[in-house]
Amino acid sequence: MAEPGEGRPVTVSDVQQLVRRKDEQKGVGMHEPLVDAEGFPRSDIDLYQVRTARHNIICLQNDHKALMKQVEEALHKLHAREKEKHAKDEAEALAEAMSQKQSLPQAFAKVNTVTPGSPASVSGLQVDDEIVEFGSVNANNFQNLQNIATVVQHSEGRPLSVTVIRGGRRVHVGLTPKRWSGKGLLGCNIVPLQR
Repeated sequence: MAEPGEGRPVTVSDVQQLVRRKDEQKGVGMHEPLVDAEGFPRSDIDLYQVRTARHNIICLQNDHKALMKQVEEALHKLHAREKEKHAKDEAEALAEAMSQKQSLPQAFAKVNTVTPGSPASVSGLQVDDEIVEFGSVNANNFQNLQNIATVVQHSEGRPLSVTVIRGGRRVHVGLTPKRWSGKGLLGCNIVPLQR
């Protein structure tokens, strides 16, 4: 008999025929009783074959469960190792950042304003830059802002090496004090840091 739907559309009668064929089969699954209402072994099935098939299926299910448990444990270990590695990498990055921060020289002043178009702006100096070296002035010999003013006056028209800390990193800026359309020779305001 040809299967319904092979080369032609499936009809309602095809489905009904399949349902009848299913009902005619007196098979047994995993949970149907193997004895009749009176407690005797069923005569319509091969009891030995059903019990063997059930046993094999249960063994396969148990093997599958054991294998899935191993997969689950392996995934947990893998993710735990990745999590540990990620935490270790973060700790190392933090330690490295801390050591870099500790190795940065001490700043003595801070830029709190920069006028656009000024020599300070053109050189790349930015607001909140912490000054570590300004020409010959550094944290060891800085006493007050007059030290910076003296260096600026003596360096008019000549480039000055300025080192700042910006975003936790050391940045070198070449600043040339000179007359411009605004006030002063730099066009920025510098304030001393209170340590």
